[in-house]
Amino acid sequence: MIPILEANGLRKSFGGHPALRGINFSVAGGEIISVLGPSGCGKSTLLQLIAGLQQPDEGEIKLRGETVSSASRLIPPEKRRINMVFQDYALWPHMTVYDNIAYGLKRKKASSADIRAKIESLLGLLHLGGLEDRLPAQLSGGQQQRVAIARALATEPDLLLLDEPLSNLDMKLRIEMRTEMAYLFRKLGTTVFHVTHDPEEAFAMADRLIIMRNGASDQIDEPQSCYRLPATRSAAALLGAGNRLAGKAVAGDTPAIRIGEGDAASLLRGTAPGDWSGDAAAEALFRPDAAVWEEDASGSPRDSNRLAVRVVHSSYEGNRWRVLAETESGGRVAFFRTEPLASGTSGALTVSVSDLYLYPHS
Repeated sequence: MIPILEANGLRKSFGGHPALRGINFSVAGGEIISVLGPSGCGKSTLLQLIAGLQQPDEGEIKLRGETVSSASRLIPPEKRRINMVFQDYALWPHMTVYDNIAYGLKRKKASSADIRAKIESLLGLLHLGGLEDRLPAQLSGGQQQRVAIARALATEPDLLLLDEPLSNLDMKLRIEMRTEMAYLFRKLGTTVFHVTHDPEEAFAMADRLIIMRNGASDQIDEPQSCYRLPATRSAAALLGAGNRLAGKAVAGDTPAIRIGEGDAASLLRGTAPGDWSGDAAAEALFRPDAAVWEEDASGSPRDSNRLAVRVVHSSYEGNRWRVLAETESGGRVAFFRTEPLASGTSGALTVSVSDLYLYPHS
């Protein structure tokens, strides 16, 4: 079956600075793809190329097998069966909810009866019933976002683009809306290309992730696979592995890293997604929730690593305490507990081999 969207070797530069460095992927019908990365990674440029708002320097974009963008060809946005939901929703302020949703259908000269039926269906699906006569200024942020989504879905596009759609909402509403959107798009079978900097939003919505860094894709895989084994150091950090310890690689049946020198040295075994060779500079990354505090780690499980630490500070986060600690070699690590620990308390952290990610230093 022909993919809805294909990108082959996409490159784009601005003023001599590369924004995209050879991106390749495809999107199947009904699939939700989330592009995840920090500011400046190229994800917004990629979205603009797909929408037809920018033209690639190299490579091509295909929609349903037809080339719509290349260095020599650019089909304008209005001639692509693509709709987009922007960060600021871009609703017409002088139009009611009904007229905003109907706008694309009217341009396509749909009948009044078809327009009414489509809008009534979308109002129900997006919990907007009774709001059709209101202006955007009379709506909450969450309601405005639902209207923008309804307008984008009304014309049944081949592909829906979402540009950081939840960034203007408060945290509680973001959590509610990402769940609602994932359910709605799967119910309708909508093909979605979604850009975000929020890993939790991407996890909640996506069938697959494209993790980007410096204009290139670090990893393309299912969310669970990306989380369990990030392909690169930057992907691991982006997906929550905020504890980073520098050391030297140790070769063996199980990849390992030596942290510190002399009596303060610790040998930690972990999982290396790439090639692993001894004596090279390396880094170990792990998530705070993967570390378990023990006052005496001598009885640690065989598949865990022991790291001696001294507590520096405990900070309250509502449902847990985040504890900052220092290793014997001077590194700083964080972990979670249900109760605080006093500053200066000595103990150990254990981290399982599968939760400790090892990468060559770069």
